[in-house]
Amino acid sequence: MSATAKPAGREPELLGQTVVVIGGSAGIGLETARRASAEGASVIILTGRNAERLEQAAREVGAERTAVFDANDPAALLAFFQDIRTPIDHVMVTAGAPHYRPPLEMLPEEARHSLSEHFLLALNVARSAASKVRPAGSLIFMGGTGARRPRPGLAIVSTVTVAMPALIANLALELAPTRVNLIAAGFVDTPLSASLLGDDLDKRRDELRRTLPIRRVVGPADVAALAIHIMSNTALTGATYDIDGGQQLVS
Repeated sequence: MSATAKPAGREPELLGQTVVVIGGSAGIGLETARRASAEGASVIILTGRNAERLEQAAREVGAERTAVFDANDPAALLAFFQDIRTPIDHVMVTAGAPHYRPPLEMLPEEARHSLSEHFLLALNVARSAASKVRPAGSLIFMGGTGARRPRPGLAIVSTVTVAMPALIANLALELAPTRVNLIAAGFVDTPLSASLLGDDLDKRRDELRRTLPIRRVVGPADVAALAIHIMSNTALTGATYDIDGGQQLVS
């Protein structure tokens, strides 16, 4: 059975719902949109910064519309949500990338930006989408697991990794009954991972296949399946869900 196939006779989990994917032109965002479509979402809206790649993604998943803008621009983000005239059921945010540079090599402004980028994005999405999301709908953000243990050079990404769950839990109370959750992923085999690792990508894949308890590399479809479950299970809010194939157990 394919990653997006559903068992025969089962009611689609997102039938008739509206799903917005911020950062939906590739990787986890695109796979989540594809899975949402397979689960009956009637309106899928993709956003990203690369118009050509976004249009290709929209064709693949049958998205109703796209929007090209930088999600880290608060004014553009607010205008995007204000322009949506129908209620939203779910917002999945995959935009942004981790910052792995040693903090003492960063200029003060660069360090400030690296620390605040993910927090401000989450806050701005929450602020902009709050009045648009239906009760029992959800906001889902992406975080990580790989930097929970202190290691040289990872102070910035480690700080963001451990602080995001606290922000998400508090937003779940602030935005109730809208649900707010965090997916914390380890290594996921995406174009972003390829760009970060470069020539070391295949070496990292091989290492994970040998050492992970699941004996394979986590892919975008794995994360998308978790995202759709969080969307459809209306008892889930304020929580962080790890998906790393057991990477934390062996690192």
